[in-house]
Amino acid sequence: MTYYDGKDLARSFRVVRRNTLIAAEEIPEDQYGFKPAATVRSVAELLAHIAVSGRAMYDTHAVEHLQTFVGIDFPARLRLRAEQERQLTTKPVLLAALREDGERWARFLEGVSEAVLSEIVTYPPTMDPPSKCRFELLLAAKEHEMHHRAQLMVYQRLLGLVPHLTREREARMGR
Repeated sequence: MTYYDGKDLARSFRVVRRNTLIAAEEIPEDQYGFKPAATVRSVAELLAHIAVSGRAMYDTHAVEHLQTFVGIDFPARLRLRAEQERQLTTKPVLLAALREDGERWARFLEGVSEAVLSEIVTYPPTMDPPSKCRFELLLAAKEHEMHHRAQLMVYQRLLGLVPHLTREREARMGR
């Protein structure tokens, strides 16, 4: 049996967040308004979304410790998160939010017990599947960030930058 606990979740999340922070640091602040297309988030908006999404996960699992999503007013939560994202506007503020919120989430993950990881969280009747274990929900925070960091790396390429993970891989390959 493979065993993956809260400490493993925290460690792997910290790796993902560290890589997000490096990408965010390497993009010049004067490029934070860059959008590859009119209908997508700018660099700053994407970073704000990553930071605030982590806060939402923390609130849901660490503060509220929801056992069910039945009856949750998701539109109200999305409006709150959108307002929080709009408050993160400058590179220093974004980097601080990513660092602080990321570390708070990782510290929470470190302390999550096997019993909590195995809890079942239910969804409204219209959702499929009707429930998931908390482990899957906690892992989703990292998956969500990796999805958006991939977008950020495309932005870097469009700005003429080589993402640090690419540089590191090329260095290992002797290029």
